[in-house]
Amino acid sequence: MPESQLLDNPIWHSLLTGHRDLAEGGALARRFPAFIGPLAGLAEDSASAWQALRPLAGPQGVVALFFRQAPSPPPGWKLIRVGPLLQMVAAPVAPTGLPELPAEASLRRLTPSDAPAMVALAELTEPGPFRLRTIELGAFFGVFHGPELMAMAGQRLRLPDMVELSGVCTHPDARGRGYARLLMARVIEEILAEGKTPFLHVLAENEAAIRVYRDLGFVPARDLVYGVFLRQD
Repeated sequence: MPESQLLDNPIWHSLLTGHRDLAEGGALARRFPAFIGPLAGLAEDSASAWQALRPLAGPQGVVALFFRQAPSPPPGWKLIRVGPLLQMVAAPVAPTGLPELPAEASLRRLTPSDAPAMVALAELTEPGPFRLRTIELGAFFGVFHGPELMAMAGQRLRLPDMVELSGVCTHPDARGRGYARLLMARVIEEILAEGKTPFLHVLAENEAAIRVYRDLGFVPARDLVYGVFLRQD
């Protein structure tokens, strides 16, 4: 299947390909384990696929999915959040013109021992769903002030020739210093070293973030819709 078609349903295709070893589910519905996050995918937006998703969500469970059009789940599901996403794809070159890291900061690859600090930063800044083992999805990098994690960025969905850049966030006390750009550039470098193309998803109304992503070489690819759903029993 062409990569452009995989990007129409990126969570599903990540669970079929690059993250198939983590996938729970079968031919119609799959999800990441709850300890990694709520992301799930459907092979098709059909009643049978939604039914296959129910045991994966569990009683009163919450899952998050991406769609090309506004979702219309069958009875038994409650839509608790929905909104437009912009999917962007990067040119196959490393960003240039990046700011210098200030003397009080250090940048390094994050490890599982950093997971509690990563979750705390994500809860403060809300870059998207993040759990203690989300780090297992790919390489993450962080900027520290001494022992304190002040910003991070990493990898999430994996397709045969593409890797999603995700989890980009900066502590309010450290904004305006270019940390997000530096970290994204480091993640992009990691993805390009694999011979793959970076892509990402951003809330369509987040114009400030979109400007940063354009400056780093990302261009719009398609409009998607995200939905967060509660299984009702």
